Amino acid sequence: MGRNVFVSYKYSDSQVQDLEMYELVDFLGTKMRRKTITTARHYVDKVAERLEKDDHIYKGEDDDESLESLEDSTIGSKLGDKIFYSSVTIVLISKGMKEPFKAEKDQWIPWEISYSLKEQTRQDQRSKTNGIIAVVLPDEQGSYDYYITRDEECNCRSLNTPFLFEILRENMFNVKVPNRRLCNGSYVYMGDASYIQSVKFSDFIIKPSTYIDKAIELRDKKDEFELRKNIK
Repeated sequence: MGRNVFVSYKYSDSQVQDLEMYELVDFLGTKMRRKTITTARHYVDKVAERLEKDDHIYKGEDDDESLESLEDSTIGSKLGDKIFYSSVTIVLISKGMKEPFKAEKDQWIPWEISYSLKEQTRQDQRSKTNGIIAVVLPDEQGSYDYYITRDEECNCRSLNTPFLFEILRENMFNVKVPNRRLCNGSYVYMGDASYIQSVKFSDFIIKPSTYIDKAIELRDKKDEFELRKNIK
């Protein structure tokens, strides 16, 4: 059975690994190949190529429309049609996903996450909370270290959650009854500690259905997590 998947991303972020893409352009009547600058938007196409044939993908904002002058109801209307019929949201984490001098409420990704987490009613139909996956894109050097690092001594991953939008990080390590162990004076979370789980793009793209199914499994257990659905 096909799933409806919404993808949230910072379309113009070019702080990602080069995908070595070219386009044909006409120069004085001659067709020439021109290198394309890779952005997070191009990774959306890679995800779409790897989804199951019955899955449907809905993309986040593709333009630079400012949110500062929009009412909440207008934003909701723009996002509602795209997110309402989806069951899973994939958030592409990229190095330049945040605009540091803009309030988070004036950026699209936090709103897309918020609407993905909320239950909405439209024309006598009610949507469920989406399962959400954070798919981490490699940076310009092909590294994930800006967000994910490995602690070999404790045999665990460390996530740089302060780097994220607040609504993202508040929905990580948010299980109500955590399973933890002590290592080098710090607690290490075990099991499904986060409603929004993080995965490297290189792992996700091998078999996306594995991670999509996991997100749906966690959605069905959402009462086990402290969900933060609103933007402050």
